[in-house]
Amino acid sequence: MAATAIANAKQKHMMLMMLSASISLPVSSRSASLSAKRLLYNQYPTRSQILVRSACTRITTDTSKKKKKEKGLAKEKRRTRSLRDGDIHMLKEEDDDSSSSSTVMMQQSHIPVMLGEVLDVFSSNLKPLSSFVDCTLGAAGHASAVSFFLLVVAVLCVFMNMIFYTTVELSCITENGCACGCCCSQIIQSHPELKLFIGMDVDPLALRMARSRINAAIYHSHPHPNFQALTFVKNFRHIRSLLTQVDHISSGVDGILMDLGMSSMQVNNPARGFSVLANGPLDMRMDPQASLKAEDILNSWPDSEVGRILRDYGEERNWRLLQNKIIQARLQGGLHSTGELVDVIRSATPGTKGGRQGWIKTATRVFQALRIAVNDELKTLEDSLHACFDCLAPGGRLAVISFHSLEDRIVKQAFLKIIGEEGRDSVRKVEGWEDEKELWIRQTIQGSNGTILTKRPITPSVKEEGFNHRSRSAKLRVIQKL
Repeated sequence: MAATAIANAKQKHMMLMMLSASISLPVSSRSASLSAKRLLYNQYPTRSQILVRSACTRITTDTSKKKKKEKGLAKEKRRTRSLRDGDIHMLKEEDDDSSSSSTVMMQQSHIPVMLGEVLDVFSSNLKPLSSFVDCTLGAAGHASAVSFFLLVVAVLCVFMNMIFYTTVELSCITENGCACGCCCSQIIQSHPELKLFIGMDVDPLALRMARSRINAAIYHSHPHPNFQALTFVKNFRHIRSLLTQVDHISSGVDGILMDLGMSSMQVNNPARGFSVLANGPLDMRMDPQASLKAEDILNSWPDSEVGRILRDYGEERNWRLLQNKIIQARLQGGLHSTGELVDVIRSATPGTKGGRQGWIKTATRVFQALRIAVNDELKTLEDSLHACFDCLAPGGRLAVISFHSLEDRIVKQAFLKIIGEEGRDSVRKVEGWEDEKELWIRQTIQGSNGTILTKRPITPSVKEEGFNHRSRSAKLRVIQKL
């Protein structure tokens, strides 16, 4: 038996060597596979077909693995990783109520994406930060009430490898998981010259939670004697008109942050209709006062428009089949819950396909497409970027964190238009940055109206991606007004 096994191993090894040396085409192609089998059968007519197929499969697998590895390395080489090593984390919070000492109540911990990088953008600027606007305040995701004491404890725990954090429910929707962070609270604490903080959001519930957390941040810091913190239930598309109603900012604001990710508070609430895994109404409105819902699009919009949304906003290859399935569902009473929509998606997705082609990934893209259409997110973003830049004071900075390619493409193109006045002749690329204090700036693009401080977007560090899986798709772009 041992001699037979050794002989089979030698025969298989010879097949692999001959196959590798004799066939130049990829074995995965049909013609190459047939040529390989014909060659091996001529050389080894007595060997079984299973052994020959095993040799061909071995070569195919090795080739595909090599290609995937090379593709991954090329993609990683193009990325501009953050220089930070995930040095600001969120701590796990416990309830100290003595009346329930037997039960430890854990508050849902949300980890703001690229927290340290955002702090660097506004803390390293030579211009004093006297006014700041958070266009997507949420529940104070980057403006929550985390005292300076908690920040010190977090830094100490990093060095001691004692960081604890709570994993939030996987929602399969691109999101930043921010609802309990500390970015803007730390900006308030580290900038005693800050006189005005403005927070905006279309969700009134999130804004109510934000107010209490911002007040706590002010309590634990030593802000300017004339410091004001204002919050508004407004979409950031109205930033220009809103700032005209605020006193003492006639020359513009010094810093603006736009975090385009969804908060976990919204996703984890089934009643909002954002989650793929939780059944709820087909709502998907960021603004509860808005009239258009995802249910209206699926049940009453023209067939071609539904297909366009799936194709353009979801970047879904299988959009035509999904469109037909949705139209068929209308004949049976329509779609009225996220669970019914997921059932339609699963019926249109082959069960044999896994990974990115699986039904969860398809559902993620469909939900993203509907959410973008319901809230008119892309048009709103493009208009708001220009408005935000106009609201900056000379030397002020606008930082934008995006979470999918559609958003990042709009931010990139809008920044280039802003600094170059649409004609790229005035855009000059600079291969470095002179200020040694701002090491996060690698390459810039200089224009007539401003400077793009991130020629390539900054992505999270490997360590941050490890403890916060929701940060993997995040991209940070920054522009500075001249």
